[in-house]
Amino acid sequence: MKLSVSFKDLENHKSVEKEMENAVKKLNVLLKAYQPDLVQLHAVFAKLPRNDEHTLTLNLTLPTGTLHATASSEHLGACCKKAFREVESQVKKHKSLLRKDYEWKRKRPHPRVSVEAFS
Repeated sequence: MKLSVSFKDLENHKSVEKEMENAVKKLNVLLKAYQPDLVQLHAVFAKLPRNDEHTLTLNLTLPTGTLHATASSEHLGACCKKAFREVESQVKKHKSLLRKDYEWKRKRPHPRVSVEAFS
């Protein structure tokens, strides 16, 4: 996976690097079906000066589509967790659509069996 991270108006970003490493490892597990050269993740951390909030914008480019996620919070770590959690759920949904899981679900309910049949 090609990873590019940029920081806007942030001085201290050492605390978020471990969060990023763990989240990228989780994403790599989900994306092991894709070739690593074709997967790109671009992360932009920014600080909003008006209300002292941190924002994280993630763009995950896959050979089959592009996924976007944003999160904002007062703390960098919480912001990172929210955004990566959102991307993980989008990746799972994207993979299920590619596998066409919706076609394999049972469309009609099971027939009801009365209690008298077991007596």
